[in-house]
Amino acid sequence: MKTGFHRAALAAGLLALAAAPALGDPALGQWRTAPDDNMNTGIVEITRCDDRLCGTLIAAHDPSGQPMSSPNVGRAIIWDMEPRGGGRYRNGRVWAPDRDQTYNARMELSGDRLGVSGCVLFVCREAVWTRVR
Repeated sequence: MKTGFHRAALAAGLLALAAAPALGDPALGQWRTAPDDNMNTGIVEITRCDDRLCGTLIAAHDPSGQPMSSPNVGRAIIWDMEPRGGGRYRNGRVWAPDRDQTYNARMELSGDRLGVSGCVLFVCREAVWTRVR
């Protein structure tokens, strides 16, 4: 009986280890954006798109934090973001709805904070997004 139990426990442990990389990138999940030029925020869902990350705006909130209607909900906000390890992401693109501008972007993850920065020519923006629990 002990032998069968130990084999089952070992098999379960090995399956858990094998599945660990499949759990995904630490940046996957939902993130609340920093307030934009209009003081609105959004929730962006970051997912894997092939070997890169992408993100879609799934909700919008007004300056008081109340849900609001927005034609941008459902639109891609992040695409082509390359994981570089150590919580760093490069060579992606980020679209800013408040300025209708697409930036060459990078991200840096630190715990439940995601630094998002991007530039177009010499105009750059930076923001910190927070993980939604």
